[in-house]
Amino acid sequence: MGEEFYAIIKLVSGEEILSLVLVDDNDGDPVVVLQNPVTMKSFQNQHGVYLKVKPWIEMSDDDFFIIKLDKIITMTETKDEKLIKIYDNFIEDDDSVDVYNPSGQVKPSSKMGYISSVEDARKKLERIFKGLKES
Repeated sequence: MGEEFYAIIKLVSGEEILSLVLVDDNDGDPVVVLQNPVTMKSFQNQHGVYLKVKPWIEMSDDDFFIIKLDKIITMTETKDEKLIKIYDNFIEDDDSVDVYNPSGQVKPSSKMGYISSVEDARKKLERIFKGLKES
């Protein structure tokens, strides 16, 4: 087994993947082992450039995937610290995947901005509004 490195891989399917990679000789038939592969897509608007990061295979619970070399067009090692940091932050963020709820309902959390009940928020806003009107 070789050494692990971060790589950007272009597959024959046209997909581009960023992953922690290990090349295994596998008895003369080399394969590439991908750990937590992701796809990244850049978007640009008037406020800047943004990257959308998502798992390469979204429905799988596995972290490791094996690809034969004949499915790869090219592979290049990346040492771009910003790109690697974005990748590592995405992989370490365990809250990035929400659990499926068949009813479609999602329970609000503080991460979603839920900090009080509607009634409490209404009372606070009324006090602020009345306070501003009296001044």
